Amino acid sequence: MNVVLFQPEIPANTGNIIRLCANTGSTLSLISPLGFVLDDRRLLRAGLDYHEFVNIRAYDSLKECLEAMPSGARVYAATSKGHAYPEAARFGPDDVLVFGRETTGLPDDFVASLPEECRIRIPMVPGSRCYNLANSVAIMLYEAWRQNGFAGCREN
Repeated sequence: MNVVLFQPEIPANTGNIIRLCANTGSTLSLISPLGFVLDDRRLLRAGLDYHEFVNIRAYDSLKECLEAMPSGARVYAATSKGHAYPEAARFGPDDVLVFGRETTGLPDDFVASLPEECRIRIPMVPGSRCYNLANSVAIMLYEAWRQNGFAGCREN
């Protein structure tokens, strides 16, 4: 799977996502500008020593990033503007999961450009605002990985 973080702001969130991507065999793409530098101690601490086990790519724009993704991959956005839940999506092994900034989410024009079934809303109880970014990635990525039979998983 391919995880894309659009202009992440909090280094600890990105560090946790690095660890998550390493443990699921996923690629992580970061879209500039970042709210931190890649050698930030908070990013490194949250990611522990997993940085060497994940393919991290950096891009100057979301467009550039998506053009580099595998042909035929579907693009899914985690958004409060969606109506489909993660389990309703039909994730393929090369699909792209895009997540927005912690404070502002994804650009409205990008979300609007996606088919309705690719705008994924993570369920919450009424009155809740949002999940932590790292938790949102975990929820979506594990559902996608589950649908693909936990491909690449090894028994411990």
